[in-house]
Amino acid sequence: MKNNSIKHAWDVDPKEAKKIQEALRASLKAVPLPKDIRFVAGADVSFNKFEKDVYAGIIVLSYPDLLPIEYAVVKTEADFPYIPGYLSFREIPPLMQCWNLLKNKPDLVVVDGHGIAHPRRLGIAAHFGLVTDTPTMGAAKNLLYGTYEAPPALAGGASSITDPKTGETIGTALRTKNKVKEMLISPGHLNTVEDALAMARTLVRKHRLPEPTRLAHNLVNAFRKGEIGGGYHKYSEEKSLF
Repeated sequence: MKNNSIKHAWDVDPKEAKKIQEALRASLKAVPLPKDIRFVAGADVSFNKFEKDVYAGIIVLSYPDLLPIEYAVVKTEADFPYIPGYLSFREIPPLMQCWNLLKNKPDLVVVDGHGIAHPRRLGIAAHFGLVTDTPTMGAAKNLLYGTYEAPPALAGGASSITDPKTGETIGTALRTKNKVKEMLISPGHLNTVEDALAMARTLVRKHRLPEPTRLAHNLVNAFRKGEIGGGYHKYSEEKSLF
């Protein structure tokens, strides 16, 4: 299959980063998600805002049963500063190191962050989809850009996130559990607002966070605490930390 992934420099200043985001948004494709999804991944990054150390991880799950298959974790130093709206320049380089270690490339990556629900339509999920040429979606805990009405209090309730400037729908606020704070779901690359919402609903189990990003979060924290080693690992239920 032809690789249409995007390549660009990462060691840029914020002004250049903005230009890259504005240029790349035109490359995003809002197309239906393939029906034959076999593997779904969760991606997460952990760091202290004012320190260079960055811990990144990707965990691959079978779909639809969401059983862990493999994972990769790395620790790097980030040169790009912590600036909301530009986190992809800090987080994607270590995530790409994890991506390149995986044996089973997923059919969809769920990133802890935003897709097109972003001032320049290029949150980390959208950006990561472009550089990997893979369907991606964002599952964020807090709003970065857009407006929405609170969804119904019961699990499954949803309301549209809209761009206040254009009125365009850029994501969905989804109540994943009864009376818990909503998750903010938005497509990244190679899927639609409707696809991202439908997939998010299938990825929720016992917790507020969709299972891929919940497990990715636990994975990175275990790595950061020294409970697991870095690099590539096949998942072992006997040694599960998640």
